[in-house]
Amino acid sequence: MKLLPVILLAAIQSTLCSGVAIVFRDAVKRAQPQGIDVSHFQTTVDWAVVKASGVSFVYIKATEGTTFEDPTFSSKYTGATTAGLIRGGYHFAHPDSSSGATQANYFLAHGGGWSADGITLPGALDIEYNPDGAECYGLTASAMVSWISDFSSTYHAATTRFPVIYTTTDWWTTCTGNSAAFATNNPLWIAHYASSVGTLPAGWSFTTFWQYADSGVNPGDQDSFNGDTAGLQRLATG
Repeated sequence: MKLLPVILLAAIQSTLCSGVAIVFRDAVKRAQPQGIDVSHFQTTVDWAVVKASGVSFVYIKATEGTTFEDPTFSSKYTGATTAGLIRGGYHFAHPDSSSGATQANYFLAHGGGWSADGITLPGALDIEYNPDGAECYGLTASAMVSWISDFSSTYHAATTRFPVIYTTTDWWTTCTGNSAAFATNNPLWIAHYASSVGTLPAGWSFTTFWQYADSGVNPGDQDSFNGDTAGLQRLATG
C-alpha cells in the first residue's frame, strides 16, 4: 500500500453513508469498526493482541501482478480467522504487465476468493502509484479504466461480488481521468492520511473504508469502516 505523509489532527467530520450521517472523531480513535491491512512487511502479527485492542477486520496482501504470492498470506489469514476477525485478501495491481482479467484470475487462484460466510470481505484491488516506473504504468486514462473494468468484471463473474477499489484521489484523478465508472458497483477504500477523508474520486459520495494512517498501535496500516458492525458483517455476507 502507498506510504503517504501522515497528518494526524484531532477533528470531527460529518460524512454520509447510505444517507446516514456518520461522525468521524480524531484519526486515532473512532466509533466505527477499526481494521488494519498487512503484508509480508509485517513478518509476524499477534492476532489475539490485535483483536483485544479493538480491531474488527483485516485486509491481507495475497498477490501482486502475476508473479508474486505473499508468502505470509496463508498464515496471516488463518491467524486472523482463528482470532475471530472479518478478513479478506487484496491484490497489488501491475497494469503494465498483463490484462486485468489475467491478474483477477491470478488473485482468485491464490487467496483472493470470496464466500458468503459472513467473515470474508470481498477481494480488494490495490490500484495506485507505480513503485517501479511511470506513475500510470504507461497507460492512458481510457486504457486504465478499461484495465480496471476487466479486473472488476472478471472478479464479479467468479464471485458475484465486485472488488473493493483501494486508491488515492490524486492517483485516480491523474491515471483514470477521475473516472466515475466504478462508483455504482465497487466499494471505495480511500487512502488519505489526515484528520478527514478529504475529496473523493468522481462518482463516490462516501468511502466504505478509510486508510487514515500507515502506522499506529496495531501492525500495518490503520483503517476504519464507514458504518457499524452490522454493516461490516453485511458487506462480508453479500
